[in-house]
Amino acid sequence: MSTREEDIPGYDAIIVGGGPAGLSAALILGRCRRRVLVCDSGQYRNHAAREMHGFLSRDGIAPSELRRIAREQLAPYGVEIRESAVTDVRRGARRFEVTLEGGERLRCRKLLLATGLVDRLPELPGLPAMYGKSVHHCPYCDGWEARDQAIGVYGQGGTGVSLAVNMKTWSDDVVLFTDGPASLSRSDADRLARHRIGVREERVARLEGRDGMLERVVLEDGSAVERRSLFVKAKQEQGADLAERLRCTVTEERGVETVAEHEETTREGVFVAGDASKEVLLAIVAAAEGAAAAFGINCALQEEELA
Repeated sequence: MSTREEDIPGYDAIIVGGGPAGLSAALILGRCRRRVLVCDSGQYRNHAAREMHGFLSRDGIAPSELRRIAREQLAPYGVEIRESAVTDVRRGARRFEVTLEGGERLRCRKLLLATGLVDRLPELPGLPAMYGKSVHHCPYCDGWEARDQAIGVYGQGGTGVSLAVNMKTWSDDVVLFTDGPASLSRSDADRLARHRIGVREERVARLEGRDGMLERVVLEDGSAVERRSLFVKAKQEQGADLAERLRCTVTEERGVETVAEHEETTREGVFVAGDASKEVLLAIVAAAEGAAAAFGINCALQEEELA
């Protein structure tokens, strides 16, 4: 039996994603007396991280603890949180219709996508046990902890070269592992030489260490290079396909694109915040974008209500 649209529970805004961007937006909208739902799938980009860094007043906090505090601070404002992924979203005549796991349907006036990114890490034996401890993808998040260590960089082409050069900010001892022929341009080769960055083109066989801490990168020929940290250039994918379902503009380089003020996408009424928009990929920036999106959402609602 079909359900009439007016019988489907409605919200002023539904926020898809329960990380820093989504929770920050929920706080602002809750304080604006909006009926808000946060849908949290429990999948977080920094799931392997023991600590977060660069977040003012919370430097070094565990990501799970940040989320716990944020949820606690949302409670006085009546923000609803569901532990559920969103499986579908559609634009209706006047509202968005959101489908949760299990098939429940909900309506909202505005929609915020805070679904983040997924990092596709290289398939290196030994890497999974070290990821988030001594293998990382973000220098700004974990470079300080690797300062003055023997650092390895895993990457190919110009992106690998750029990451290797950037790591010189944190250590003088940097080696680039290309896992096969480097095929460097003359300018990239000169750049590495100028900054005294070694290059190993042998295939990487595995990473070795103990208790999640890297000790050496073992190459296919049996040789090993002592390293204490490894930074990898991970491929990034959208954490959900909801933007595509809504026909928002999404590009590999820029993620979900914004065209209006305050994080609104190419689809009116759909906003984006956090890593999904591929701006500066830091938790504190995601939180700031969430606040900006919430401001934009409330302004749009006010225009409808108070015109």
